[in-house]
Amino acid sequence: MSGDQHYYFGSGDHVTMHGGSGNVGIDKRVTPVQEQPEAVQEALRELLTLLQQLRAQVPPVSAGALDDSLPALRAEADVQPQERHRALLAVAGIAATVGALGVPVIEAVNKVLELMGAK
Repeated sequence: MSGDQHYYFGSGDHVTMHGGSGNVGIDKRVTPVQEQPEAVQEALRELLTLLQQLRAQVPPVSAGALDDSLPALRAEADVQPQERHRALLAVAGIAATVGALGVPVIEAVNKVLELMGAK
């Protein structure tokens, strides 16, 4: 093959190959998620408690968005760090829209990010 070859598979996979020959298959193994340190797990549990309290005080659309983020924020969740990071930013964004009510959630998100080394 000369040059880049682009392939789209109906399953949603998009593959770009940069040269080479005899390329066969796609490696779809997922990197195993490492268990979070106890401090991160505890901070996530605290955040979930705050989110339950905040959820009762936000409009239904915002509550639904919080619900969408909850699975990635559970301490025992087997998720990639990027997925958890996205969920943290999503809930922080919602918390920022409700003013003083959201401050404890934003502080808790910042604590988790710091403990994860993402801040």
